[in-house]
Amino acid sequence: MAIISTKSKKDFYLHVAILVTLFLVLFFAFFFVYLPWSTHHGETIKVPNLKGMSMDKMEESVDANNLEYEISDCTFVADKPPLTILSQYPLPNALVKSGRKIYITINSETPPTIRMPNLIGLSVRSAEQQLVIAGLKKGIVHQVNDPRLKEVIDMQALGRKIAAGSSIPKGTEVDLYIGNGTADAEIELPDLIGKPLDEVSIILAGMNLKLGHVTYEANSDLTAGTVFKQTCATCDGTSIHPGDTIDVWVVGDGNNE
Repeated sequence: MAIISTKSKKDFYLHVAILVTLFLVLFFAFFFVYLPWSTHHGETIKVPNLKGMSMDKMEESVDANNLEYEISDCTFVADKPPLTILSQYPLPNALVKSGRKIYITINSETPPTIRMPNLIGLSVRSAEQQLVIAGLKKGIVHQVNDPRLKEVIDMQALGRKIAAGSSIPKGTEVDLYIGNGTADAEIELPDLIGKPLDEVSIILAGMNLKLGHVTYEANSDLTAGTVFKQTCATCDGTSIHPGDTIDVWVVGDGNNE
C-alpha cells in the first residue's frame, strides 16, 4: 500500500483551495458585477406625466426619456381636445428601466353618435339627468308660451330641432324649450316711454313680460333714468304675447342706476 506524503497532501489541499476560491470569485463576479451591468441594475427612469399632451408632445417626451409607447385604447371625452392623452400606464413618476413601453389612451377625433333621448314632458332637472346619462350636455333653457308649466315641450341641437331617437354626436349641447304656463294669448303692448326704468321693470313683471337689452344714451329733454324708446322683435303692431321681451333705451350713462 502506497503512502501519500505530507507534501502531496498539502499540494492537494492547496489546489482544492485555489479551485474553491476561483469558483467563489467567478460566482460573485457573475451575480454582482456582470448581471447588474448587463441589466442596468439600479439605473431607473422616472415616467413623465403624459396626460393632456398632444401626440407630438407625447412622442417628444417619450423619446427624450429613452422610453417607448403603445396606444392601448381610444375613447371620446367631449371636453378634451382631440388626439390628446387621457391616461397612461405606468403612472407618472413611476420608476422604470430604459426602453420601457408606456401604454396610453388617447381622445378620439370623431365623437360617436348616440340616440337622442325623449325629454318631452320632463322637468328641466329630469331632462338634464337624462342628457348626462346619454353623454350629452344641457344647453340654453328657453321659456315659450305654453300652458305646460316648466315642462320640456321641444329640443334643439346643432341649430335645428331634434326629435327623440335621432342620431346625435356624443357631447353635443341640447337646448331645451319649456312652457311658461301661459296660453298663446295676445295682450296690449304697454307704453313705457317717459317712465323710470325701475317702474318699467315692475310693469313688465306684472304683465309676464321680460326686460331685454337696456341701452343708455344722452337725452337733454328727459330726466336721467327715464325710458325714451322701446322695441319688441316679436310684437305684432300694438299687441304682444306673455313671455315676450321688450328692449328699452334709457337716458344717461348707466352710472346713475
